[in-house]
Amino acid sequence: MATYARLTGADIGVLAGYFVLVILIGVFAMWRSNRGTASGYFLAGRSMVFLPIGASLFVSNIGTEHFIGLAGSGAASGISVGAWEFNALMLLQLLGWIFVPVYIACGTYTMPEYLSKRFGGQRLRVYFAFLSLVLYIFTKCSGDLYTGALFIQQSLNWDLYLSIVILVLLTAILTMTGGLTAVIYTDTLQAFLMLGGAIYLMAEGFKKVGGFSGLLEKYPQAVPTNVSAIVVNTTCHWPDRNAFRMLRDVDDDYMPWLGFLLGQTPGSIWYWCADQVIVQRALAARSLSHAQGATLMAGFIKILPMFIMVMPGMISRVLYPDEVACTNPDYCMEVCQSKAGCSNIAFPRLVLGLMPDGARGLMMAVMIAALMSDLDSIFNSASTLFTMDIWRKFRKSAKSTELMVVGRLFILVMVGVSIAWVPVIKETNRGQVFIYIQEVTNYLAPPFAAIYLLAVLVPMGAFWSLMLALVTGVIRLVIAFVYKGEGYCGESKYILANFHYMYFALFITAMTALVAIVISYFTGRPEPKYLHRTTYWTRHDTQPPEMEMNSTGNAAERKRTCKDIFFQLACGLHQTSDEQEEKLMAMKQHLKDLASLKQTKTEKLILGVGLFTIMAIGVTMYIFWSVYKFDAAPFYPNNATHVLPGDL
Repeated sequence: MATYARLTGADIGVLAGYFVLVILIGVFAMWRSNRGTASGYFLAGRSMVFLPIGASLFVSNIGTEHFIGLAGSGAASGISVGAWEFNALMLLQLLGWIFVPVYIACGTYTMPEYLSKRFGGQRLRVYFAFLSLVLYIFTKCSGDLYTGALFIQQSLNWDLYLSIVILVLLTAILTMTGGLTAVIYTDTLQAFLMLGGAIYLMAEGFKKVGGFSGLLEKYPQAVPTNVSAIVVNTTCHWPDRNAFRMLRDVDDDYMPWLGFLLGQTPGSIWYWCADQVIVQRALAARSLSHAQGATLMAGFIKILPMFIMVMPGMISRVLYPDEVACTNPDYCMEVCQSKAGCSNIAFPRLVLGLMPDGARGLMMAVMIAALMSDLDSIFNSASTLFTMDIWRKFRKSAKSTELMVVGRLFILVMVGVSIAWVPVIKETNRGQVFIYIQEVTNYLAPPFAAIYLLAVLVPMGAFWSLMLALVTGVIRLVIAFVYKGEGYCGESKYILANFHYMYFALFITAMTALVAIVISYFTGRPEPKYLHRTTYWTRHDTQPPEMEMNSTGNAAERKRTCKDIFFQLACGLHQTSDEQEEKLMAMKQHLKDLASLKQTKTEKLILGVGLFTIMAIGVTMYIFWSVYKFDAAPFYPNNATHVLPGDL
């Protein structure tokens, strides 16, 4: 096996400096932000400008599962995984120009709340909140904790669970004290760390292999040299012949262009346009123009992961083929404690193998930043969903003080669940953690993409179509994981288990939309009050929306103990009743102005030019990386066939 460096004293010093800086930012957010109201804590007072929101949108998406997952999939199958990043680049603009105007116009705090306003009743609201929390556990938390733990294990050789407990608790403290304001401030810092460190590593990697032309020549030959690392008499250890092609034939096992564009996109629409973690950041903007500017900024940054994450993963396979490209379950178990393959260690191996002292610590800080940013986003958004959409269902008269306390306590619950989930994470790694996350998401999330699209664009009902889709998706999920193939080279013998998850997502999305339309046709149009400012066509209705504002409900003045003072300072509840009432009135006026969706002609012009530019870049990237034929065929060995992981 290849040798690589562990972290040194200089690296640990950089790590320590990073943690000190993050804690200082959290303390600053405690004193800077208005956390005494639901809007102040959960939506940063809806006062943020586009720059930190754009950075937070990017960082909330780019966690350790992206650094580890994108690089790992790049090592295993080439550039095709970059298609998700270019897809996100364009779907962010769908959020900014179609969905956010509606969410702001109707005064929405959370995505389940929007469903309640749009369709009436509480079933959809509670169901969506619950399903979102489930998805956070099975995809977001599991992916982040597994990949973060993997990097720590490779770098420091620390006890896995102790490391995770420390990181999760630090993240939870940061989120509990500062709310969304602290999350966005730290995300801005972490965005600079991530991009700076990843760009440096990309440059070092390309220098090592001789640039892109060197990668084009060497990746096709990146096979293990140790016979113990492969399954003999198989070819699944050979690199994919389509490694330098993004969107592939419709029957491709990995990236069928039709399945991706029509099947994967609905799942991505849910993530970018209806997931609380992402939308919550856009709703924190001080105006619609700042929200749209943030989606543009995040879109431009999303051009980079293809080059700073996917391609470094391919470089890692070139440099460390015996480890990154192993297929023998027993050998892989020794390397990375996974029988499904070790492509997920591509990024950590590159960091530890190429970067000098101090720089390794910087990249460790980047990975921890990615882990913490994703976790604090998840904790804050999950807290919002539970507090605003489930707790208030049972405590309709809850004051803002109670909501703030419940929100923070639920973060502790999320911490406990996340730590308890770690043993399960180790068993659910199926070789490419990024693909695992996409697969699970596509079994459950696409129906909500259909419902949200129809809700924003068409007056109709939705509940029973979602119930049918949920049952169908859960059945498919169980089949996929019960009858999966064993190891890196195995495949399931069951046809339904091999039904590509992207095409299944297309099927379940179409089924949900069709059932919803049919049911709505027979039940008639919804009442006019449910269409008031809740669709794209009615967002400019003159009557302002109903705003759910909660006062702190302080009781009569009484002597406060030291414990009371500390608790109220930590939760942002230290203002007097008069101060809280004054801020509440100011917030109501601000939300009324925000809901008007006013934009100047100059703002519209600048944003319009940015929108056209980013969409043109996205389409160009798809066409170039999918259509242009890189001449890598001469570099593949003659006996290497077009075999993808799991095809044998």
